[in-house]
Amino acid sequence: EIQWGEDGRPFHFLFYTGKQSYYSLMHETYEKVLNVQKHQDQLTDQDQPSQKEKKNLAGSRWLTKIELEEMLLEKLSDNDYLRFIQLLQKLVTLPCGDIEEKYIQKFSKEVPAQLQKVVIEPLKYNEQGVAFSTGEGMRKTARATAVVYDNGTGKVTVNGIDIVHYFPVLQDREQLLFPFQFLDRVGKHDMVCTVSGGGRSAQAGAIRLASAKALRSFVTEKEVEFMRQAGLLTVDPRVKERKKPGQEGARRKFTWKKR
Repeated sequence: EIQWGEDGRPFHFLFYTGKQSYYSLMHETYEKVLNVQKHQDQLTDQDQPSQKEKKNLAGSRWLTKIELEEMLLEKLSDNDYLRFIQLLQKLVTLPCGDIEEKYIQKFSKEVPAQLQKVVIEPLKYNEQGVAFSTGEGMRKTARATAVVYDNGTGKVTVNGIDIVHYFPVLQDREQLLFPFQFLDRVGKHDMVCTVSGGGRSAQAGAIRLASAKALRSFVTEKEVEFMRQAGLLTVDPRVKERKKPGQEGARRKFTWKKR
């Protein structure tokens, strides 16, 4: 496709950015933000409260980076994608953001109700009649299994060792117990965990995911959806960044010496 005229000048003023579609999209989205703010100011000047409600994004997601690249027919960096999503989120959170609902919907996709896809195991009962549920989790190379018991006292053991001794670092224990804190269930359950692989931080993350999955059997569907939105049921995709040749580490450079 020809993008410049007979005089050699490009048709689009953003041609030399190398990402004219992306920057045009950023300009257009920011104009939408300004229009919404202007509309809100007009309502304020007229002492009219906004009658628009904020768009509820539950059950939907933004386009992924790959999907956005396919839409724009341009390669984007992670920072490019992040800046655009942040601008969209700003537009959504404005009091009158719903006046641009059709524009927002162009960059979001409905997600089928995940609660219908994911089968939550019903509670099981041991010989003593105590209800329990099991969950599995992973982070990096760590793999964990957690068994959560009802009517407990908050006792947690990891590989047969008390949590305080297995995870002496407070931050790891806080990460592990966050699902219980999120659901206001600290001290109401006992948990027995087995974990292998990875370091202590990765093991704590794996147990956190396993315990969150196990807790789904004890709570309502609404609470499970809150957990999903908070990221408690999502596997952490981060892995250790590789070392680069010519550098001391993944990011660290060698100390520069003049001679």
